[in-house]
Amino acid sequence: MSGLLKKLPSKLTNKLPAKTSDSTRSPVEKPNSTLKPISNQFTKLLSVTKYLPASARSSILSKAFGKVVPYVGTTGVYYETVEPNQVVVSLNNTKAVQNHIGSIHAVAITLLAETATGFILGLNLPSDRVLLIKSYSVNFYRPIKKGQIAAVASLSDEQRLDILNTPKGEMVIPCVIHDRESDSDRDPIVVKMTWAWIPKSELEARRQGNTSEKPLEADTESKTEVEAEQNDQ
Repeated sequence: MSGLLKKLPSKLTNKLPAKTSDSTRSPVEKPNSTLKPISNQFTKLLSVTKYLPASARSSILSKAFGKVVPYVGTTGVYYETVEPNQVVVSLNNTKAVQNHIGSIHAVAITLLAETATGFILGLNLPSDRVLLIKSYSVNFYRPIKKGQIAAVASLSDEQRLDILNTPKGEMVIPCVIHDRESDSDRDPIVVKMTWAWIPKSELEARRQGNTSEKPLEADTESKTEVEAEQNDQ
């Protein structure tokens, strides 16, 4: 994430990476917080943009973060809310991310959840540590509508303190997926994202072979049930 501040676009644009729906407010209640943000490259970028209008701020953050993680940037993920206690990202139903029945592809939805949970951990992780996904499961319980999808990741102050005070650890980051065009009360998707973090010095030592421990691996386990997406219920 070195040079994150340099990713800030030199000028604003009227074209947003993704058009937000009429319901741009978080569909999940934001946790109350009394903690101050820690200082890292993510929070420094947030402080630079905090006085901008909401739409301009979201546009800039979406472009900047899209350059930090180029693969994510190619999908059109839009960062609606980026705060230490909550991150909300959304994805429009465009041709590039559709499946065979015209809704957003399961892999794109999984990427959205990974983005929300990864960025909220990144916002709360001291700069001398590195994060990576350890495992995840994504279960689809009903068909997805053809509109916009949003992923909401939230952390309590207690969870944020655990991250700050644990040099090496892992955590299941809570994430909720919202099918914004659906009026169903049934959750379409249940996500479980487990992230890990270790000191950067330990990662570098492992890469150089200066440790007897087993080399660190992301070891991502993807478990998806896509039958619900493929069959109308």
